[in-house]
Amino acid sequence: MTPDFWHARWQRGETGWHQHEINCHLQAFWPDLGLPAGTPVFVPLCGKTLDLLWLVGRGHSVLGVEISEIAVQQFFDQHRLTPRVTDAGAFRRWQVDELTLLCGDFFELGRSDLAGVGAVYDRASLIALPPQMRPGYAAHLKAVIPATAPCLLITLAYDQREMTGPPFAIHRAEVEALYADHYRVHGLAAFDAIDDSPNFRRRGLTALSEEVWRLDPRGT
Repeated sequence: MTPDFWHARWQRGETGWHQHEINCHLQAFWPDLGLPAGTPVFVPLCGKTLDLLWLVGRGHSVLGVEISEIAVQQFFDQHRLTPRVTDAGAFRRWQVDELTLLCGDFFELGRSDLAGVGAVYDRASLIALPPQMRPGYAAHLKAVIPATAPCLLITLAYDQREMTGPPFAIHRAEVEALYADHYRVHGLAAFDAIDDSPNFRRRGLTALSEEVWRLDPRGT
């Protein structure tokens, strides 16, 4: 799944993953991370999610990364925000007050780009990637995020034979395999989501679980 795949999806407006309201699991479980006020938060593959504004509203400085300039432009246009746009290495940086979006490839991020980040929020990043890409994604995230930063992770679990991704199915064994070397993995909740997902039913799903995880860095 190449960058061109995502560019094409945004160009065609095929963005079914975008939610038109703040994610309810973010609101319910973010306090479980126990973060100090003002903790900087990183949101990978952020698209134009409203969750960015919710996190800013909670007093965080927020850094997102998104490969599609269409998504970044739409985010600022839709919220009538005028960002300062500058070039920053492999990225174009769009910034308004405590919110910064880096437009570019997640895999180009270095540790210096994420210095100071104190937490990660992943709702639509890991599940957007096919199986062969997820180990590399997780390895890169662990390599560039400060070692003390916890993560709130939201995944979907379903029978992958019933529907092709994205979004892809991810089960507990894979979360453990990807992250347990660096984090203590805590399953916070699982919700039966099939009745709230008519599009997935039409794609063939008969059951769907939405699952929330807290990843605590080992040694903290």
